[in-house]
Amino acid sequence: MSEPYRLHRGERPLLVSVPHAGTELLPDLSGRLTPLARELPDTDWWIDQVWAGAPQLGASMLVANYSRYVIDLNRPPDDEALYAGPGSGLVPTATFDGEPLYLAENALGPEQVPLRLQRYWHPYHRALAAELERLRQIHGFVLLLDAHSIRSHVPRLFQGRLPDLNLGSFDGASASANLVQAAFRQLQGWPDCSSVLDGRFKGGFITRHYGRPAAGVHALQLEMAQQVYMQESPPERDPGKLEKAQALAEDFMRLLLTWRPMNG
Repeated sequence: MSEPYRLHRGERPLLVSVPHAGTELLPDLSGRLTPLARELPDTDWWIDQVWAGAPQLGASMLVANYSRYVIDLNRPPDDEALYAGPGSGLVPTATFDGEPLYLAENALGPEQVPLRLQRYWHPYHRALAAELERLRQIHGFVLLLDAHSIRSHVPRLFQGRLPDLNLGSFDGASASANLVQAAFRQLQGWPDCSSVLDGRFKGGFITRHYGRPAAGVHALQLEMAQQVYMQESPPERDPGKLEKAQALAEDFMRLLLTWRPMNG
């Protein structure tokens, strides 16, 4: 079995977290999933490649190896709901479209939740917390960018077409106001992309839990509509789109790396 995550340690005050790009499943899990679920339709396909320039900029990068169908690293360990309406849960049992993940005769056993927390959720979050603290100790502050993507149309989760770039700051609670505004202005300049601040996706558990501006940790979530950098249906790499998105992502990270707290 693979390690739960891969971590590149940088020395500049930015950590890019990618909790949902993983595609690995537990050895005994694939045979218990429906044929649709085995295609992993809710994966943040290749979003780690969009932000792959982080290490070259001197930033840290943490990427999960396992699918969100094993456990969702961006949900609280007690599975408290983060948004009103349908969601995916800590250990999902249905797709974003509401289709069952498990074959009827192989439903998820209750012992699986604490086991997956222990083996996959807690190691990722220990690594995330430790890296944030290491960088904060070096610089006196640190920025966390939690990177996600999703299909443009998911009627069960939101109406209509999702904006291309969805910046979340938990309504301003997870990061300094001037950082949030500077980041959003940068996204508004992306060509041919719509953007919104604290819309449908305000930030999941990672943004809400780790973003503590008063303690020197500033967290943002960026949920990117997949049509920006790939072909959505069926999921397929688009080298041209990906290259353009990578260039824009690099510019965005450069902006984040120029930011400093007002008092430091």
